[in-house]
Amino acid sequence: MEGIPHPIPRTVEEVFNDFKGRRAGLIKALTSDVQKFYQHCDPEKENLCLYGLPNETWEVNLPVEEVPPELPEPALGINFARDGMPEKDWLSLVAVHSDSWLLSVAFYFGARFGFGKTERKRLFQMINELPTVFEVVTGAAKQAKEQAATQTNSSKNKSSGGRVPSRQPDLMPKGAKTSTPKDEDESGEEEEEDDEQGATLCGACGDNYANDEFWICCDICERWFHGKCVKITPAKAEHIKQYKCPSCSSKRARV
Repeated sequence: MEGIPHPIPRTVEEVFNDFKGRRAGLIKALTSDVQKFYQHCDPEKENLCLYGLPNETWEVNLPVEEVPPELPEPALGINFARDGMPEKDWLSLVAVHSDSWLLSVAFYFGARFGFGKTERKRLFQMINELPTVFEVVTGAAKQAKEQAATQTNSSKNKSSGGRVPSRQPDLMPKGAKTSTPKDEDESGEEEEEDDEQGATLCGACGDNYANDEFWICCDICERWFHGKCVKITPAKAEHIKQYKCPSCSSKRARV
């Protein structure tokens, strides 16, 4: 049970640091301190909760008695499920609930101290840069990092005659100008026309191509799409022999 002896965060940076400290404590409990955590969660005891503290420590304790509590409470009764499932599955379940609790605490502080739309968005973006507790505990974060590195190297080494789905637009989209700007006395209209033709747009959302984003090309209509817009990851693209965008897929289905 946490009595909040720590300074209460009031700014975006302070809330994010509070989030990181609590997250680090929870990760310790579910990884390096897992045996100690397991022993603390005795099913014979009353409803227990796992708390992550801002100083990167953790504790298993009874929930607070005051209603409403000073802070959002984590999942109740995690000890009851300990012996009812494989340890790995139990730890994953606790990790998922811990992620939910971390977000609720962070945005509780945001609501309490009047964070506006911009501040809330910035806080979420900062949090979203970190792997979730679940991803760390299950090893998904490490696997994602390794796959991203593999995909980057694989994309660089592939020739244009290789497998089409995982290719991305060139660093400079088709038709984009690579030469030095024309003299000022030449036609300005011609330059504008080149700029319009050089833009590579996503066939789903219409946004421009960015070098740091994964793109995929439809083998039927030859339009480019953000991977996130058509729900295709680099890893998934590796196993697709011929990619058809949602529009082309629906046309084929009707035929």
